[in-house]
Amino acid sequence: MKQRRAIELITSLRASGESVLSTQVLQEYTNVALRKLRLPPALIRERLAFYRRFDVVPASAELIAGALDLHVLHSLSFYDALIVQAAAVSACQRLLSEDMQHGVVLAGVQIENPFKQI
Repeated sequence: MKQRRAIELITSLRASGESVLSTQVLQEYTNVALRKLRLPPALIRERLAFYRRFDVVPASAELIAGALDLHVLHSLSFYDALIVQAAAVSACQRLLSEDMQHGVVLAGVQIENPFKQI
């Protein structure tokens, strides 16, 4: 059920053009795909080609410094702070994550667990 919901969300968000991905999200996806899911690199590359069609927020020294501030202020893991900071600098109103606390607002971005009602 989660997988179907995730695919629906990704597809609709891509079609709407209203979404961004951070390089941190792409790195985490690739790591999980390799280590946990054991997907072949060719399939991972194919999926990354799809994700390249989103606006991608690259990591920069400025983004990392902002993430460090979020890490300190809100006791977030540094890697989650990178994702939140990427959303904030992209003027996102919400960030979809099942790993962060649903409903919390960080750096002006509301965290939303897309699976909360499943």
